[in-house]
Amino acid sequence: MVGGFLEHISSPADVKALDSKNLPALCQEIRTALVRYGKLHGGHIGSNLGMVEATVALHRVFDSPLDKIVFDVSHQSYVHKMLTGRAPAYMDERLFGTVTGFTNPEESKHDMFVLGHTGTSISLACGLAKTRDLMGGLDGTSGTRNVIAVIGDGSLSSAIAFEGLNNAAEQGTNMIIVVNDNEMSIAEDFGGMYGQLARLRASGGTSQPNIFNAFGLDYRYVEDGNDVAALVEAFSQVKNIDHPIVIHIHTAKGLGLDAEDAAAGVKEGRCEANHWQDPLTAQGNPLGARKHYGQLAMARLEPRFASEPGLVVISPATPGSNGITREFRERAGVHYVDTGITEEHAVAFASGIAKAGGTPVLATSATFFQRTFDQLQQELSLNGTPVTLLVFGAGISGADNTHSGAFDIPMFANIPNLTYLTPTSGDAFLAMLDWSTTSRDHGAVAIRVPGEPILAAERAAATHGGAYPRYRGGTAAETHAKGDAGNADTPFARYRVTRQGADVAILGLGNMYPLAERIAADLAESGDGGVSAIDATVIDPQQCTSLDTACLEALRKRHSLVVTLEDAQLSGGWGEQVTVYYANQDGLQPADGDKHMRVLNFGSAKEFTDRVPAQDLYKRYGLTAPQVEQAIRSALR
Repeated sequence: MVGGFLEHISSPADVKALDSKNLPALCQEIRTALVRYGKLHGGHIGSNLGMVEATVALHRVFDSPLDKIVFDVSHQSYVHKMLTGRAPAYMDERLFGTVTGFTNPEESKHDMFVLGHTGTSISLACGLAKTRDLMGGLDGTSGTRNVIAVIGDGSLSSAIAFEGLNNAAEQGTNMIIVVNDNEMSIAEDFGGMYGQLARLRASGGTSQPNIFNAFGLDYRYVEDGNDVAALVEAFSQVKNIDHPIVIHIHTAKGLGLDAEDAAAGVKEGRCEANHWQDPLTAQGNPLGARKHYGQLAMARLEPRFASEPGLVVISPATPGSNGITREFRERAGVHYVDTGITEEHAVAFASGIAKAGGTPVLATSATFFQRTFDQLQQELSLNGTPVTLLVFGAGISGADNTHSGAFDIPMFANIPNLTYLTPTSGDAFLAMLDWSTTSRDHGAVAIRVPGEPILAAERAAATHGGAYPRYRGGTAAETHAKGDAGNADTPFARYRVTRQGADVAILGLGNMYPLAERIAADLAESGDGGVSAIDATVIDPQQCTSLDTACLEALRKRHSLVVTLEDAQLSGGWGEQVTVYYANQDGLQPADGDKHMRVLNFGSAKEFTDRVPAQDLYKRYGLTAPQVEQAIRSALR
């Protein structure tokens, strides 16, 4: 436990009650607690360390929750949480993990929204201010007085942030926009506006043109954004202001990380590595699936840069988490583009590259691709441009409720002219990447980067010898007549039958393929109590945007049950398409000797989950070997 002033802070009122001379000591205690928390638990440490003084000053001056504070992304909200009754969750090891990494109204009346994506705070604040203006104004009768949006300079590059600035100026009433300028995004900052922010810093906020003035907004600058007294004074001057204003504060990301961290490469101040800090207990662990397969992909593409001038890797601001290392970026040079936190722009930008004859590879998280659905459908698929999308973090995971990847298949698999490939090994992943980036005889191709279940199976096979089937491409073990398998130019449209059996066929999509293999192996063993062996067929579908109807029809000859496994939302997903296909075909009376097919679908529910361990979710959804095996045996009785 960290003692002193912090342990006696249970609400913003306690911050106001402190003697002003004690505020720097409070800030130091918070910073010490955060550094310790980061080492033991991990989290978004760098952004929070830079925002200590600003958050203390906000709660010193304003009256939350009457004054509404909206933290953009909200991974910079740890200090806010500590000052609003949740400090023990960052000070007591027994309570680590009891609060979310983002603001959450279910935790506190001081949290306005659940926020995990970027650039939305100003728009949300506009809505709060609009309702306040309609229902009483600054007198507080509406339940709202001042409205404060806190946004980082990295978030400011998002298109929606500019839309919010535009709307804030038009509304023309009280709104205080605090721009936390720490001179970087998650990695470096990219974009024309950053040169202007640099000139504002260099001039003490006086240089022109001023991007915020250009929107019609008032503007003030605070050079030392880690000076709590200066911030208290600045915020006090704008409290209850009658028009929108930007308070531009210059902070140091990661301020307070000690010499031990610096020696390990996590430098104090503006440093990509301190954006997210893994706990010390995680040091030395092997790479997770995202970085492992991301590095495989970059290593595959890099040798081609010299002979393919149009080959470009694009990342909307989150390269490191996807295995796009700093060393790769430096070697790639002009073949790598970080667009900043601008997913919508990144997709349209990639489509433009492809239209001009280039070969774009756009890499980001499944949850971030959700932000660009319109561009995926319009600028990409409607225009038929051959863009490759690498979709990281897709599937069931223990992520928080704003970063779940379980909604990707209903989205990607239902966009016309877009192929969503689901590799079941590293070899398959690279084969799909090779095809997508060397052929232009296709539209947009998204590749679901293999997740932890596949990486675990591959590592187990490497350790114990050959337990996981190696991907060799080509046709399936069971031959079947040619039929509708989607795009004829897609070599991965056909399902691969990797294990031939009878009675039940198990289709394991993407990350669920190792589970399909495990279930088939278990079913093949007879057990006590007269449990008979079942020789199941196992199928790797390879993609989820079209049905290999020839394969599905061929299964009728020897099977009466099909089981689909997917680690994504069942409703609107892939397994339902298989069920609907058989239901419709059976309604048309199958040919003599063929069977009516029963289908069991396994996948996730249509729900948000928040930091529930993946294994617990698999059990909740029946996606474990014993649960599926029991369902199969019951269906075949």
